[in-house]
Amino acid sequence: MARSSGTTTKAAKVAAPSSAASEAAPAGPSATPTPADTPPSESPAAVGPSSVQALRDKALAGFLAVLAHRPFERIGLGDVATEAGLSLAELRGAFGSTFDLLAAFVRDTDAKVLAGPTDDMADQPARDRLFDVLMRRLDVLAPHRPALRSLAESARRNPFFALALNRLAVRSQQWMLAAAKIDTAGLKGAVRAQGLALVFARVLQTYLRDEDPGLAPTMAALDRELAKGERALGLLEGAVGLATGGRRGRRSSAPPPSSETPAAA
Repeated sequence: MARSSGTTTKAAKVAAPSSAASEAAPAGPSATPTPADTPPSESPAAVGPSSVQALRDKALAGFLAVLAHRPFERIGLGDVATEAGLSLAELRGAFGSTFDLLAAFVRDTDAKVLAGPTDDMADQPARDRLFDVLMRRLDVLAPHRPALRSLAESARRNPFFALALNRLAVRSQQWMLAAAKIDTAGLKGAVRAQGLALVFARVLQTYLRDEDPGLAPTMAALDRELAKGERALGLLEGAVGLATGGRRGRRSSAPPPSSETPAAA
């Protein structure tokens, strides 16, 4: 019992200076704020992932709204910020340029298509699987037809912009091929993606004019273009073989460059 009393006395002596120091510490601006004192703009929730995503979504929605009635080359960052209800600082925190916004729109479209189920088509031919994936892409793009028309017109006027759109389109179609479980590896995969980008650009022209709720003209165009694309891809196999060191006894002339407007959507 005596041992317990001594220990208690020592603890009280040690604790006393600490208590006195805390009482003597001045309360003022240098005091560390508690979580309750932290301004809302500095709280972790204000810069958390959900807030960042919400800001990105607002910026993209503003960009697409402006793009629907103004050519891409005439859209300024201030126009997007104003339409989205964001400050320039907020917009800069999410995107670096208007082309950055366009690339994000394409990536978001890819993600929405890829999130859909594909296992139900696993036993179908490659062409049917690809048809299903591309029709899903058109469904995702349905709310943005005015913006797509604007992009197509800008690409027709500006060949450099068309080339930039083509790069986005080829990258995007690599993911569509993967969703359809079609090989995208190596040079052969790159050729397939470029060919599919041109196929989709032609289909998109029909789609933007299609007023049928069931999209019958668009589906017919997609089926027709995929059938033609199968044959064209067979011709391109020779080009792939030559480029990778294979030997063909017959030289084929290069196809004329396509006049189709690339579709980066």
